[in-house]
Amino acid sequence: MFEVLVYVYENYYAGESCPEPEHLERKLNAVGFESDQIDEALSWLDALHTAARGTSGFTGPLQPLAHEPWLREPSPTSMRIYVAAERRHLGTQCIGFISFLEDAGVLPASMREVVIDRAMAAAGAPVALDDLKIIILMVYWSFGREPDALVLDELCEDVAHRVVH
Repeated sequence: MFEVLVYVYENYYAGESCPEPEHLERKLNAVGFESDQIDEALSWLDALHTAARGTSGFTGPLQPLAHEPWLREPSPTSMRIYVAAERRHLGTQCIGFISFLEDAGVLPASMREVVIDRAMAAAGAPVALDDLKIIILMVYWSFGREPDALVLDELCEDVAHRVVH
């Protein structure tokens, strides 16, 4: 799924240029992605679009009314507490990276919650840090925001080849 997301981001990062899901599916098939990867990625992207627009795709007893946003902007003095399932699925490395971006002031709380939601929907536990970085890029994209150069460098650079000064 993440290969498909990277392809979509690299080719359609200007949000208006992204085709409708049916056309995008045909393009992804033509490029050579497998149908199951495409279906998973398109479903994930649809849920990302829903989350970024502030409506809930969740089901269950705590589901808000359809006209209410599922995410309210947290108070500036609030603290994010990760539940056990989030800690297991995200792992300490991903939670640390999310905290790093928050502390740097480049990941607002509303975007953080969408990142966590979409990371929880991703397969694999714990989520790989490289996969989380792709998720963060996709969340920026869905909010119509472009990360500044330093954040983009942090999200895209291969830290294995980084030289420590």
